[in-house]
Amino acid sequence: MPLKISAMISLSLLMCAAIFGFFYAWVCSTMWGLDTADPRIAIAAMQAMNGSVRNAVFAPAFFGTPLVLAITTWLLWTHNHKASAKLFALSGAVYLCFGLILTMVVNVPMNEALALVTVPQDIDAARTIWQDYSKPWQVWNQIRTIASGLAFLLAVIGTLKLFGRPS
Repeated sequence: MPLKISAMISLSLLMCAAIFGFFYAWVCSTMWGLDTADPRIAIAAMQAMNGSVRNAVFAPAFFGTPLVLAITTWLLWTHNHKASAKLFALSGAVYLCFGLILTMVVNVPMNEALALVTVPQDIDAARTIWQDYSKPWQVWNQIRTIASGLAFLLAVIGTLKLFGRPS
């Protein structure tokens, strides 16, 4: 197998795993922790985290994963690894639709709305704001987490296909 294919498969797997891990961490620790905190602190902390996530470390995994998967798909297809190429293409489509686009259409607008909130001193008002934000945000985050995990799994299966029967 050409080195460029091996390199792109490795990069595809790494990027899929990175974005899946990012979303997964929000599911199993970050949001649960914020839900147990004083809601005024949770709002301020989430505003700070949402403000800091737009950075050069996060952007390649978030925006680059579909591109890397597309390049890998093309390389596999042109080297007659059709079955693997189809799995990498499906991986890219799943992440693009239910990871990247979902985030841009649902989670980002929710984050931008929360960024405009002035944290109230009244704990009950803050609790209402936090619960109205956190519960739906977590549902959508779980969807993008599952999708990102599925994208990673499809890329793994596409990789394993290369070691099985010829495409």
